[in-house]
Amino acid sequence: MVEDNKTKVLKKLKVAQHVYDLITASKRIAFIGKREDLLDLVMGGQGQKKFIVSYDVGGKTIPEAIVCKCKNGFAVNYIDPYMRRRDPDCMLIGDDKASDKTRFQEKYNYKFDKLRSETFNWLLKQELVVTAFTLGAFTSNDGYGGLLIAPANAGFFVAGLADLQGIVDLTQNEQPFVVHTVVFLAPPFRHTHFQGKQVVVHNRTEDVYEIFSYNLYPGPSAKKGVYGALLSIGEEEKWITLHASTVQVVTPYDNVTTIMHEGASGSGKSEMLEYAHREEDGRLLLGRNIITGETRYVNLPRGCVLNPVTDDMAMCHSSAQNKKGYVVACDAEQAWFVRLNHIRHYGTDPNLERITIHPQEPLIFLNIEGIPDATCLIWEHIEDRPGIPCPNPRVILPRRLVPNSIEGLVEVHLRNFGIRTPPCSREKPTYGIVGYLHFLPPALAWLWRLVAPRGHENPSITESEALTSEGVGSYWPFASGKFITHANLLLEQIFSTPETRYSLTPNQYVGVWSVGFMPQWISREYLARRGMAQFRNDQLVPSRCPLIGYTLKTMQVEGTAIPGELLRIHEQPEVGYEGYDAGAEQLVKFFKKELSKYLEDKELGKAGRAIIECCMDNGSLSDYEKLSQC
Repeated sequence: MVEDNKTKVLKKLKVAQHVYDLITASKRIAFIGKREDLLDLVMGGQGQKKFIVSYDVGGKTIPEAIVCKCKNGFAVNYIDPYMRRRDPDCMLIGDDKASDKTRFQEKYNYKFDKLRSETFNWLLKQELVVTAFTLGAFTSNDGYGGLLIAPANAGFFVAGLADLQGIVDLTQNEQPFVVHTVVFLAPPFRHTHFQGKQVVVHNRTEDVYEIFSYNLYPGPSAKKGVYGALLSIGEEEKWITLHASTVQVVTPYDNVTTIMHEGASGSGKSEMLEYAHREEDGRLLLGRNIITGETRYVNLPRGCVLNPVTDDMAMCHSSAQNKKGYVVACDAEQAWFVRLNHIRHYGTDPNLERITIHPQEPLIFLNIEGIPDATCLIWEHIEDRPGIPCPNPRVILPRRLVPNSIEGLVEVHLRNFGIRTPPCSREKPTYGIVGYLHFLPPALAWLWRLVAPRGHENPSITESEALTSEGVGSYWPFASGKFITHANLLLEQIFSTPETRYSLTPNQYVGVWSVGFMPQWISREYLARRGMAQFRNDQLVPSRCPLIGYTLKTMQVEGTAIPGELLRIHEQPEVGYEGYDAGAEQLVKFFKKELSKYLEDKELGKAGRAIIECCMDNGSLSDYEKLSQC
């Protein structure tokens, strides 16, 4: 481990006194500011090729994860399959400030201050590592600096957060490093205090935003914990970090359309940055009918070029917005937490395979099989149990390694919302009534963001209920404040950027057709080629269910027409009006249930209240169009 000059580094820190005191009181502590030094730490700092991350729990050694050093990076696998996905109920609030989230004291019947002190005392007894990072695209000089204080044997977690947010070498920092957020990592508390469950406590003090991570899965703490801190800053300063991937799509004719894809976990954000997966003969599989076995294809000799901008966190800072009427965004991360569950064999995604098999720098893989000195392959997922692969394999991919990635600000032409949909048929109707591509009036686009359905067979989280909500903007699971504040901010953003358009795409199923992520890939190609000119009235057809807006009368990609039954689900003979209407009723009922809580809050704006009441009153598309003019 590299021992930095503690006094030299501390002089450059502008940090809360109690954090300063913790650092200075620690007898065994290292400040690490270079990625290569962190990678040495991943394997325990002893040149090992296989390292078990374990902790003493009541005198018994509990192994948490196994790390293997592979040719292309480090394969991290958790012993407990439960730790391989984010628990959606892991976030708790430790302070008394305004919040709609469950408070620590409510759940455990004692104040968090007690556990906070125990955590600090435990950390003081450990060999520690401290790394500095920035929150979002702005520097610590803007007050958005972060620190991670962690036990040294959790090197993969430390390196993962450093990759995700961008490590800062404090020995080279000329300006004072202003610390807004501190992440404290204490893995054994999962066993000693929380019966093995994932718990992440957000504690907002007057001096610093504290995140106490009591587990080693970086999803809810290293990644989403920092996201929560950013949302808290935005809540105070009146701007949003959207839960979205963003991509510049360049057509073969050099036209550029920037598309932002939002949605709950599993809705296709990472996939929006991928090139469409092709069959062996080069065709694109539009879908397979799960009842008849029929398949439909489209020939697309040359696809658009993709220039990725954001993968999951799109920072829309108030200082960056312009007067052109578009949403303006930049990446809030320095690396992307890419899910790989849909990569099941070689050749599925040659671009991602090439980047990960022969990376310019070692990568960190999670839930992928790894053997020391072998190559870690992204289609070889660890099994949760024999024959059942983990649904949440990941790679942390630094954006500097992604070809054509865009730095800085972009104007967003289209904001697409994604939803995972189940099969829908007359016999088994479901909310899988969303066609290949729909267009939403701004008022309706806001409702989709308030509800943010998590959808069918979500691979990223531990729960299995078919239809649940991730709430405002789909980022509500990570926010620590008031949901009504974010609802109002989202509507204000939508109304203040009238040039940005809104669409909706499903993934997994369209009626009885299994489609994977093809709807968003095909729609991306179609919209980029067409450009963002207004559609004529005769080109759009109001959907039978008003909540899903308009669909296209016809949709043609490079001379191939997309079948009408993939655009309008009730035209599928296996679904018909009967199956469609029953599924629409499920969707409407779900929306009303999720939206009702907003009407109970007096702080909801007048325009927002009118839009939600329109839904409660079974409003028509024309009603939503009128409300979009507010």
